[in-house]
Amino acid sequence: MHTNYEQSASNAIRELLTFTLGSEEYGIEILKVQEIRGYEAVTTIANAPEFIKGVINLRGVIVPIVDMRIKFKLGSVTYDKTTVVIILNVANRIVGMVVDGVSDVTTLKADEIKPAPEFGSGLDVKYLQGLGAVDERMIILVDIEKLMTSRDMELVEQATA
Repeated sequence: MHTNYEQSASNAIRELLTFTLGSEEYGIEILKVQEIRGYEAVTTIANAPEFIKGVINLRGVIVPIVDMRIKFKLGSVTYDKTTVVIILNVANRIVGMVVDGVSDVTTLKADEIKPAPEFGSGLDVKYLQGLGAVDERMIILVDIEKLMTSRDMELVEQATA
């Protein structure tokens, strides 16, 4: 018996956009994704945190670009033809996030999602919704809205102001 809203909401089938950062595969709710673009040069912002690469002008909207590889402390970052920017609409804000590549759209059933274990990484577990297991793949489910609206990411708003 599920007692809170979050647990009962997790019983639904979830559609995720999966992407890679380093050797790991991550998933975010597909409804938060506005578009996927190739990586392009950004306008850097002075004194912004290292993980904020800068901003782009997306059809008249200034969009902050966050490099998730730097944010999650995943080692050296290279930009090549597979590097993509996922444009997100979170909390009525448009934000871009740089990832190594986009995998596919995956559907997970409730029984394919396990609670996230406590482990040391650049990604605070409070931003994890769990781990999805599909065939031989393990997908780290990220609460992208919670992450992008967190206190340390509010610098994104300051960078574009």
